[in-house]
Amino acid sequence: MTEDVQSGLLRAVQVARETAAQRMPNGVSYAAFGENNIEEKDLERMVQAVPTAIAGALGRKVYYFVPLTLSASRSGDTAMVAPAYTPELGDQAICHRNVTLDGGDGVFISTRLLGDRFALAFEFFINVGHAFVDVAGVPEAFDQLVWGQALADVRGETSQDAWESRNLALGSGGQSEKIDGRPVIDEKAKTSFLESAFSDTVAIYQLSLSVDFDYSELREREYPLLAPQPLAERLRLVAKLFPPNPGYEFSIRYRRRA
Repeated sequence: MTEDVQSGLLRAVQVARETAAQRMPNGVSYAAFGENNIEEKDLERMVQAVPTAIAGALGRKVYYFVPLTLSASRSGDTAMVAPAYTPELGDQAICHRNVTLDGGDGVFISTRLLGDRFALAFEFFINVGHAFVDVAGVPEAFDQLVWGQALADVRGETSQDAWESRNLALGSGGQSEKIDGRPVIDEKAKTSFLESAFSDTVAIYQLSLSVDFDYSELREREYPLLAPQPLAERLRLVAKLFPPNPGYEFSIRYRRRA
């Protein structure tokens, strides 16, 4: 008997084969497996929060919400899933893993590593945002808005990737060198920045549709968080491009400091 059988691990492809996926009205397909500690109604509301205009670009992806999906170092080249949480397996798991399936792609998300509904939703929406950008690219209107903000040196960014690529695009100090009065831009880094900023904004927008949260909850130590007003401009544009589905509402509320 192999170690994987003894430990109760299952191949991700087997989980996909034996777990029926359902398709939500917006077109997103998902399935829940094992002791994932998620209420079905909460999972449905989260998945249905993906605007139909975004869901249409996800193709044949299926999102599998499982207790734990293991890192490649633990399971070799074969993606493995744990049907229940244990501390030992939790130390060897990763937040998500992409798996090629017959007739489509599976994204296996480790629900038990993502301590609460907020963290789980954000992991899911980040995956959706990146998948959308891979297929549809970045809208020109968003390019113009965000690059204008970068040239104006707005404070902070929405992720480590966006922060680093923006600085690379403009030079290490965040302001590009100039030749004959024109800025010298690293075009490859600029493209990476715009893609990162867009997928981040799409994820934050969907998160706002799914759960009520304080923007400061996204703060990390490695980079300064984008100032609220520039973020609001990005979010309003994304909401205009991809309106919420029926039953969801987009709103931005500012809290005044005492």
